[in-house]
Amino acid sequence: MTMDWIPRAPKESLLDFTTARRDLLEKPAPPRTVYEKRPLVNPKTKETIEGLYVGYVILDNEKQGNSYNLDMLAGAACAFQLASRDPSVVAVVLTGAGDRFFCTGGNVPEYSEHMIGRSLDCQAYMQVYWDAFNAVWTSTKPFIRRVQGMSIGGGEEISGCCDLTIAADTASFGQVGPAHGSTAMGGAVQFKSVTMTIEDAIWNTVGCAEQMSAYKMLRKNYIHRVEPVLKKDGEFIRNPEVITDKWIEDGQIVYGEYKTGDELKEAKALVKTLERDTSRLDQAVDEVVWTFANLYPQQVGNSLNMIRAEKKLAWERTKAETIFWWAANASLYGEFDMGMTAFNTAKKTGTRDADIIKLRQLLAKGRRYDDEMFEEVMPKPKE
Repeated sequence: MTMDWIPRAPKESLLDFTTARRDLLEKPAPPRTVYEKRPLVNPKTKETIEGLYVGYVILDNEKQGNSYNLDMLAGAACAFQLASRDPSVVAVVLTGAGDRFFCTGGNVPEYSEHMIGRSLDCQAYMQVYWDAFNAVWTSTKPFIRRVQGMSIGGGEEISGCCDLTIAADTASFGQVGPAHGSTAMGGAVQFKSVTMTIEDAIWNTVGCAEQMSAYKMLRKNYIHRVEPVLKKDGEFIRNPEVITDKWIEDGQIVYGEYKTGDELKEAKALVKTLERDTSRLDQAVDEVVWTFANLYPQQVGNSLNMIRAEKKLAWERTKAETIFWWAANASLYGEFDMGMTAFNTAKKTGTRDADIIKLRQLLAKGRRYDDEMFEEVMPKPKE
């Protein structure tokens, strides 16, 4: 069987990796990054404060889980820069469009069809991450991540540079990179090794075995605050799919764990009947922003940049390795090609996964990464 059925970009195909482009923020429809200056509001009185704003950076690609393509990633970097240098902006909020997804990562078709075999483009792509992170780390403004839904893969990376996370209690957090031929090296492995214990960081970013609830991530010291967004009979209730009414059971910490078995089935059925209301989540964001707005701006900026130094150092230690590693990993017929292509062709094959056990067996026999190995481990198109 030939591999002509696998989609690839034309041999001569150019992308624009420039981030200093306002047109990135002026697209009329998704996929896009939206930048809005919203008036600063006193959360207690609801008074709008004249001349002061909150910069909202919105990843808007809801049909694809708010995953970002190159233009969206560059747009986020551009928006971060604009907000950071605008004296009327007191804080920056990064969020996703809609209610279901914060961000589910990078754009798999772009990775699979264009980046494979283009090492210089891979290097340039990682430099877009640098631009985004540097805009945060040189800013005097607090960056707040408003997570209203699933945050997974690259969604955890582009947002990991933020200073505080406020999440809906229906949000979930996880990584998928090593399960799909990649490494969470765009920020997640670096930042989580700072904010979590090393073992928790390894399990979350390398293990790929678990999407953690917002309550569990709060317990792990990864996020700042969790707010309910579900209502029953007009009253807010905690996410019924997650254990929140006890800390320990049978000697094990269970707070923040997802329920199992019949309890989970019942909870899922209940969730379908509940009203969704993000007002408490938005109120929490407003309260945090208002707290910072009432502090001397130079002192806020100086304090933030000293505390950010730990994340920045973690990134600086590995950023050169990151950029050149991805360029090497994106070679034809390598693991990145296997993982991304399997994911990208799932509609044709019926599965998102290459045969990793088969890959390991072949490597144990001394086989090399080449087109023959690639064809052996890749799923085949359905008849």
